[in-house]
Amino acid sequence: MKNPVLQKASEHFKNQLSGGMKSIEVPEWETTIYYKPVATFAEQQRVFEYHNKGQLVEALIETLITRAKDEEGKSMFARGEFAFFMREVDPNVLTRIVTEMNATTQESEANLGN
Repeated sequence: MKNPVLQKASEHFKNQLSGGMKSIEVPEWETTIYYKPVATFAEQQRVFEYHNKGQLVEALIETLITRAKDEEGKSMFARGEFAFFMREVDPNVLTRIVTEMNATTQESEANLGN
């Protein structure tokens, strides 16, 4: 890469991504959900699309499906399970999980300059 500013920006973001995963205990589901405190635009593209259409519930579910990992870093949920979340999962639990993920993401983004 020829642009030194973009090189530094890329290195900084890679350091953020490699910083390890956070976890959320979900006693209602008897599980722990892991996630990275930062996410790429590519990972969040569908979330943004739902949000821009005013489909906030769909954006929450997409966030969970996209970001939730097991302790080995593998996706916990598949895109095909979207409808299941819409109809079969307690919205309060789902909202709590995604709110915690997003709060951690916002903290990480606020610290990007440090």
